[in-house]
Amino acid sequence: MRFTSTPRGARLARRLVSHRLDDWGHAYASPVNETMTLVAAELAANAIRHGHVPGRDFHLRLTEDGGGGGLRIEVADTRAERLPARRTPGPDGESGRGLVLVEALADDWGVVPRAVGPGKTVWAWVRVRPGGPPGPQSRPPDFLP
Repeated sequence: MRFTSTPRGARLARRLVSHRLDDWGHAYASPVNETMTLVAAELAANAIRHGHVPGRDFHLRLTEDGGGGGLRIEVADTRAERLPARRTPGPDGESGRGLVLVEALADDWGVVPRAVGPGKTVWAWVRVRPGGPPGPQSRPPDFLP
């Protein structure tokens, strides 16, 4: 899916991820839907804030493992020179928590160059456990809820 690199585009991406997950059987209020929608929101917000190139859109791809073991989200932008890095924001900081949240909610995440054209793709994978909550089983010791 392709979206404008604007706050409106990021909101639309988040909503469409939630709708797609509901179509796949992960109800709107389910932990899986809420987790993946939050991950999508953070990755889309980072794409428009840090990966924005005037006149260029960002792309989002949501896939489900064939066996139903997990969900993968990919957000691609066209700015290659700004690679995302997890920061530790100050207690009064108003930003800088996006990748901290993604890292806490996803089982794995990373960054790769875009397959076609300039830029990068930031991806996250969340395991879907039957009858259990999505995401990592344990949190790193420095995780602050």
